[in-house]
Amino acid sequence: MAHGTASGAALDPVATLRRIAFLMERRLADTYRIKAYRGAAESLLACAPGEVAERAAAGTLRQLPGIGAKTAAVVEDCVAGRLPATLTELEQSAGPLASGGEEVRAALRGDLHTHSDWSDGGSPIEEMVMTASELGHEYVVLTDHSPRLQVANGLSTARLLRQIDVVAAVNAHLAEGDGGFRLLHGIEVDILDDGSLDQTDDVLARLDVVVASVHSKLRMERAAMTRRMVAAVRHPETNVLGHCTGRLVRGGRGTRPQSEFDAAAVFAACAEADVAVEINSRPERSDPPDELVEQALEAGCLFAIDSDAHAPGQLDFLWYGAARAQELGVPLERVVNTWPEDRLLTWANG
Repeated sequence: MAHGTASGAALDPVATLRRIAFLMERRLADTYRIKAYRGAAESLLACAPGEVAERAAAGTLRQLPGIGAKTAAVVEDCVAGRLPATLTELEQSAGPLASGGEEVRAALRGDLHTHSDWSDGGSPIEEMVMTASELGHEYVVLTDHSPRLQVANGLSTARLLRQIDVVAAVNAHLAEGDGGFRLLHGIEVDILDDGSLDQTDDVLARLDVVVASVHSKLRMERAAMTRRMVAAVRHPETNVLGHCTGRLVRGGRGTRPQSEFDAAAVFAACAEADVAVEINSRPERSDPPDELVEQALEAGCLFAIDSDAHAPGQLDFLWYGAARAQELGVPLERVVNTWPEDRLLTWANG
């Protein structure tokens, strides 16, 4: 339906604003623009019944907090039963994020690496959960950063423990519904210079899934980096080795070469410790490179295809990882997030 054409039935303005934000996030649009649409949706949710339609008719939507000219126009179109032009353009240009990968993507039951606004993500936990459920996930693991990564607002032990209570509250609310979705609690924990993990063992043991990643000194000398990564993989609480080379192949942060390490030694340690090698689906990472995925396959490793989403729309990045995994012949049985929740948790906490 073209913009400006009346349909006779109002559209849900909150759902429309959320859909616009989701599609913008898939395209890695500017964060401030996305926040405008998500903020407008939150503002409408606080309105009394009938208030949005009344304000649209009176032209006073912009008196509400977080409503600007563009978001007000979207809401006015929705109330009038018109499909907003912004949504029309985004839907028409959305398309699949990657070609191929349909079999692998259909088999993925969840996502083991996501971030919320508790660290460097852009949205609340509840919005990430709602979107993951809408995408058909059975579970999603919340893995905000650990304290050393201050630039990403990493969680102190105290904040992480508070987050455990929030996750429990979210799951209690989900259980009041159909009970078909669950939020699992995890962390993306920094691998420190000596291979130890940036959180206490006692706290890590309370979590469902632990993703361990290198975020500092990425140009460390090869032998030292190998020792560092092998030590982290052998830590009893590590479940997933995140974006193992640290490379950036495109994007606003520029490019970055991959870290140097003995991949044979690292992947042998992963296979021995039953730690999954992450296929990071972020388009600017696409990590590990194809040749290292193939080497991990030969080593007998498990894999986790993860979005590393920092916003709800980025949960759809799983398509990129699924396409690569299918092209490289990664068997579905060796992808841990194709497993049902009970098997996943038995593996992660075994």
